[in-house]
Amino acid sequence: MVAASTTSPLAVLGSGSLTAYWRFQRAVAAAQLQAWLPRGGQVLLDISGPQSAGAAQAATSGYAVIRVLPQLPAGPTRSPPRVSTLVADPGRLSFLADGTVDGVIADDGALSAHVMAEDVAAEISRVLRPGGQLLACVDSLVLGMSILAEQHHWAELTDLPQAEVVLIPWPDGRITRCFGPDQLSDLLAEAGLEVSWIRPRTVLSPSTVDHVLRKEPGSITRLVRAEMAAGEEAAPAAGGSGSFGMYLLAAARKPGVLA
Repeated sequence: MVAASTTSPLAVLGSGSLTAYWRFQRAVAAAQLQAWLPRGGQVLLDISGPQSAGAAQAATSGYAVIRVLPQLPAGPTRSPPRVSTLVADPGRLSFLADGTVDGVIADDGALSAHVMAEDVAAEISRVLRPGGQLLACVDSLVLGMSILAEQHHWAELTDLPQAEVVLIPWPDGRITRCFGPDQLSDLLAEAGLEVSWIRPRTVLSPSTVDHVLRKEPGSITRLVRAEMAAGEEAAPAAGGSGSFGMYLLAAARKPGVLA
């Protein structure tokens, strides 16, 4: 996570705690998921990883959720009601038949975690029923450029605008794949999905959020409402080249009618 790194694109906030901003981002992610949940769907697949609360949230809203984790967290674990946890590679969904689920949640950079994100997108498309929905969050080029700049990778930063695939080395040894809106739109379209919209995870800047919450700690609900309204205005129908933040959020659907 960016917040755990000794260097981060949120350095603009100085040495202060980032707790308030990450609390805001989690609240925004929950609101975005709630707004996206497929109407009429019953079974969802969550490949977001162990840090995401999306599976529990969707289950609370009445969905049966298949949650895929690469390994179980350490210590005793208990899946919430209506959540079935499977230990498997989230990038390989061979344990599911074609057209099995009504929706897929791929939050917390699930696609960015795979160099061959095309294969993951194709698997998502395969397991979705006709009319099924996808909600995906990926690392953006803005985040990738920030990480490269903080590590003084100036040559790579110069070449980045011309790169078709952007792989970013993190200080902790991870490598993630970053996307611009057009690259993300192309990835999903090539998998056979129709892109509904692509928008920033958050439009409000970290410094703005931090400033407001320092002055009014109880204003997070109003901030989330403002973010949701601003996000809708910043969402080109099929990607586009508008401004975007550290993370991109995309909604897409598999052609057809959900049974």
